[in-house]
Amino acid sequence: MPDAVIEVRRFEAPDQRLDMKERGGISIVQMADGTSGMHAIFEKGWRWEVDEKPLLGFPDACPMRHTGYCLSGQLVVRMLDTGRETRIGQGDFFEIPPGHDAYVDGDDRVELILFAPPEHPH
Repeated sequence: MPDAVIEVRRFEAPDQRLDMKERGGISIVQMADGTSGMHAIFEKGWRWEVDEKPLLGFPDACPMRHTGYCLSGQLVVRMLDTGRETRIGQGDFFEIPPGHDAYVDGDDRVELILFAPPEHPH
């Protein structure tokens, strides 16, 4: 049996970064097995529609599922098909299905840690 190896990555040295200029950004690290982690910072006034949508090619809604933990701030997430809004705040562990948009509510920055499993080929 080969020796197990512990892999450590840091968001300060991401594999990819979505830069949203003065409104924040997302640092993405990818582990050897394909699992990814993201550190998202959204500043006061951030809106998915304005700040992230253009970076994703202008889809109608966010096409990704997000599982994560909120470190700070208040994020309001809206499901486009129903219009239902859910508030995510500091200390919340959450799962958001595809088909949403979101915005920062209030004066505090939103800081999230997000996790994504490896993509499995079918």
